[in-house]
Amino acid sequence: MQCYMHDSAYHETPKGSCLESVKIAIDTGYRHIDGAFVYFNEHEVGQAIREKIAEGRIKREDIFYCGKLWNTCHPPELVRPTLEKTLKILQLDYVDLYIIELPMAFKPGDALYPKDENGKFIYHETDLCATWEAMEACKDAGLAKSIGVSNFNRRQLEMILNKPGLKHKPVSNQVECHPYFTQPKLLEFCRQHDIVIVGYSPLGTSRDETWVNVSSPPLLKDPVLNAIGKKYNKTAAQVALRFSIQRGVVVIPKSFNPQRIRENFQIFDFSLTDEEMKEIAALNKNVRYVELLIWPGA
Repeated sequence: MQCYMHDSAYHETPKGSCLESVKIAIDTGYRHIDGAFVYFNEHEVGQAIREKIAEGRIKREDIFYCGKLWNTCHPPELVRPTLEKTLKILQLDYVDLYIIELPMAFKPGDALYPKDENGKFIYHETDLCATWEAMEACKDAGLAKSIGVSNFNRRQLEMILNKPGLKHKPVSNQVECHPYFTQPKLLEFCRQHDIVIVGYSPLGTSRDETWVNVSSPPLLKDPVLNAIGKKYNKTAAQVALRFSIQRGVVVIPKSFNPQRIRENFQIFDFSLTDEEMKEIAALNKNVRYVELLIWPGA
């Protein structure tokens, strides 16, 4: 059984909190850990994994770790060195999945969020097909078991899928996905091409106005999710997660609260009826919580 833990959002986490949370998650039964260089906590994730291996609780092959290629590292010659840097920080020999975090690129350099004198992001022309070929080379070298993408739309996925000489297609596309943003068309397209949708923010998000659309109501206060939860003696969060996995969407809930980490895992002892699935699907508002304000023109 696999379940998933998103180890952060686009923010640093308090020192040590990630280490403890990952250890609790592994003890609870989580095996898929979603990370990224820009979360600045991969050293803690790697330490937690190594400590649990040393305890005999898990083997390395039990863990499914996902790392991400950041926007400043799209030029093909930077892809492998960037992944090697991630592996060095994690102190692991390989990642299970390595994904392109966003389909647009920033100017390469030391600044992770390069801006001009007017405070505008400095973008960089990106050739996604050339970046993908460098990702394929990482897989061939054994540094990543699988490769995928994140925040790609259908057009961008097709660009990779239709690339002449494609060696390895993306195994997954990580996107925002939850009952208020169900992504039915993208999900269907990915199903047709055997691309797994990994849903981030499956419970909605925090109400941090710097990166969240707070005009959309909090998902977990939804009366339908709460009413269905009451029937099964489950929380609205557990119902939302169950809805996603029954649709074939991988979920990566983020939490640093030990009780909620455990609660988010307790979704395998009940299932939703077809009627309830339809009722929850009807909640779709087609509105994102995560405002990617770093998109060009955003």
